[in-house]
Amino acid sequence: MDTLEKVAADGGGAQSVDRALSLLSLIGRVADNGVTLTAIVAASGLNRATARRLVLALMRSRLVEQEPVTRRYFLGEEAYVLGVFASRRFGFLDCALESLTALSKRTGDTSFASIRRGDMSICLHREEGAFPIRTHALMPGHRHPLGIGAGSMAMLAALPDDEIERVLAANEAALSRDFPSFTPDVMGADIVFARSHGYALNPGRVLRNSWAIGRAVRYPDGSLAGALSIAAIDSRMDEARREDLAADLALEAAKVEARLAARFKAQPSAARPASERRRGDPPRPISPTKGYAS
Repeated sequence: MDTLEKVAADGGGAQSVDRALSLLSLIGRVADNGVTLTAIVAASGLNRATARRLVLALMRSRLVEQEPVTRRYFLGEEAYVLGVFASRRFGFLDCALESLTALSKRTGDTSFASIRRGDMSICLHREEGAFPIRTHALMPGHRHPLGIGAGSMAMLAALPDDEIERVLAANEAALSRDFPSFTPDVMGADIVFARSHGYALNPGRVLRNSWAIGRAVRYPDGSLAGALSIAAIDSRMDEARREDLAADLALEAAKVEARLAARFKAQPSAARPASERRRGDPPRPISPTKGYAS
């Protein structure tokens, strides 16, 4: 009996499978520090008995483990194995790590790798630079509506126009509730900027005095792989230095794309699914009345 069958056998069928996988994702987003059962219950909205039953099912399959002293839950050994297998198919972070290290070493600032998941962006990795004053607006595991933050906006602007409209509509409630300064006009202007300059800019909108620039990265077939971004305090992001940082970002994004191309050439079976290609095609110009034409 495989993992999903075990979860379903515990009761609730497909609903239990969906809930268990949601808990697995929740635990994975706090992989470094782990999470308590109380926090799982609060974040998931499940009652304590149901959450514990589902977590125990994940533990039996070694997707989740519990640290015996703190009693916090972490991703387990089997999750690591599956992640290694998945990296062979997608591989964005593996191919980006060398460039993140280079960016932070060369600029002294903090660099990030992010990916798109549905209508959200997720930070996968944060690489600290040597400059002593750092920005903490984005940490690994943080999720934002697509378009919030420089890397996230770079990914949004790289999508086809009809997909942008769909994403913004899907995130409308979250944007108005949690990010009221990101109005449709602001988002539209940011998309135009990103397309015309080749990089997205966050001028301290998420966290005051924390500026960032981001650039999209693509798979060999043109679909969206993720984004690289650099963040620094506002005094280190004047226009002249932004252009220097943007050049560094473009150089490293090209290197990541070359590594992805080499990986996919070596593993033809790793071609992106057709559904992902449709969602990540290069952007098409849209009617100027939409506000994104550059």
